[in-house]
Amino acid sequence: MPNEHKEENGEEFEALRKSRVPRVVSGMNRPYQPKPLGEQTRALRRQAIMVIFGNLGVLSTGLSLGLPTITNGPMKDSSAAVYLNDSEFSWFASVNLFFAPVGGLLSGLLLDKLGRKRTMYVLNVFGFISWVLMATASQQDQYAMFMQLMVARCIQGIGMGLSSAPVGVYSAEISTPKIRGRLILGTSISVAAGITVVYILGYFIRDDWRLIAMICGAFQCIALLCVMPMPESPNWLLTKSRLHEARKSLNYFRGLEKKPVITHPEVLSEFNLLQKNIQLAEGEKKPSFFKSLKLPEVYKPLLILMGLFTFQQITGIFVVIVYAVQIAMEAGVTIDPFMCAIMIGVARVVTTCPMAYILEKWGRRRSGLISALGMGVCMTLLALHKNLTSIPYLPVITIVAFIVLSTLGLYTLPFFMISEVFPQKVRGPASGLTVAYGTFISFVVTKTYPSMKAAIGNEYCFVTYAVLSFVGAVFVYACLPETRGRTLLEIEEEFRSGKKKPAEPVEMEEIYVK
Repeated sequence: MPNEHKEENGEEFEALRKSRVPRVVSGMNRPYQPKPLGEQTRALRRQAIMVIFGNLGVLSTGLSLGLPTITNGPMKDSSAAVYLNDSEFSWFASVNLFFAPVGGLLSGLLLDKLGRKRTMYVLNVFGFISWVLMATASQQDQYAMFMQLMVARCIQGIGMGLSSAPVGVYSAEISTPKIRGRLILGTSISVAAGITVVYILGYFIRDDWRLIAMICGAFQCIALLCVMPMPESPNWLLTKSRLHEARKSLNYFRGLEKKPVITHPEVLSEFNLLQKNIQLAEGEKKPSFFKSLKLPEVYKPLLILMGLFTFQQITGIFVVIVYAVQIAMEAGVTIDPFMCAIMIGVARVVTTCPMAYILEKWGRRRSGLISALGMGVCMTLLALHKNLTSIPYLPVITIVAFIVLSTLGLYTLPFFMISEVFPQKVRGPASGLTVAYGTFISFVVTKTYPSMKAAIGNEYCFVTYAVLSFVGAVFVYACLPETRGRTLLEIEEEFRSGKKKPAEPVEMEEIYVK
């Protein structure tokens, strides 16, 4: 063992010595500046593949979100031996959202105690159990079937909350600034893709929701197996003083051989910086979160984001996701409503992919304004579609456009801005509280939609969503700060002092929030 340590120390010392050698000069007396090691093809490929493996488990969140859309008909079929009534189905469609905050709180605990990789194991195990429970729900006893479905949906809700952080944190910690933003966005893309996949399953399998649950369970098992080859995050390994494993992990993600010793000067410099930052963070005494709530740089962004999450939900975004087929049928869509649902899912995936670029190009406030105003126009047209029969396919166009416009702003913005507006010292608990609030509002809106529709009719529901979208635009204009081009410290100082400072443009990929 002493000889091994000597050998490691000798190699690392040689790496440090090489890092001080001047760079080779290349042509026209210009210094040669090779692409950083972590941005070379081999490293980028490794980072992307591992994040894709992790996000396969997150796909289950989209599957569970879109499931009520395709199961409304067969689960409520009164000619079947066992079925759900309207009230029971509304619980089935929404109870997962009620339990999502539990998963969010559990996620923070597991990420620290178990690590990023093991938390992904837990996420996939939860998902697999929920799909098995659903697929094996009783076919003779109606009450037993309902209770088994409720347990399955509660577990899916916890899994939904669990999925909100692990892969995003893992992506941020293993990636280089060049692709960090795109990899973090992979979680949102996976959720959107999951919704689309379950819509497609519903298109081909219309009467057997147990078979759909079996297929989803098989996919979850594959996602669980895909976590196995993923190296643990070097950041977490360093916090647990597992230095050998941390070196191997960082070497791997920078395109080098997976060795317990770092010999490349660039990677060694990054490793030492990570180690120093973690040691400094561990030495700091964090203030109580509840005491921090009195600070303007904490309570101001907290209230703004809670307001943004409120308008995200009360404008009907999740209602359209959960009840897409039913809304399409009741709106008089002339094409197959399941095909309309697939179009909605594809539109969300396609719109989510370039969101990092769009938010950087347009800015947060402009994106929010365009989104909220456009959503209001779409819901107004959908409410008036019976008076505008001269426009072909108007309901389809307005529903798909509503999804596209919501993704451009109100649906995506709250999750992006959580990473920007909270100070580092309270970012974890403040983010958890905000997301928990958002999922609770989502539960309330989704659960009450059937009763609201029965009371005032679909047209007036759409009018309500339209009015709330326009009010949301006013909120965005009046309250939402523009964070584009500002460092995290500048944003924090603006909330603290109330004074804005001119900002220099920065690339979104450079923003790293733990």
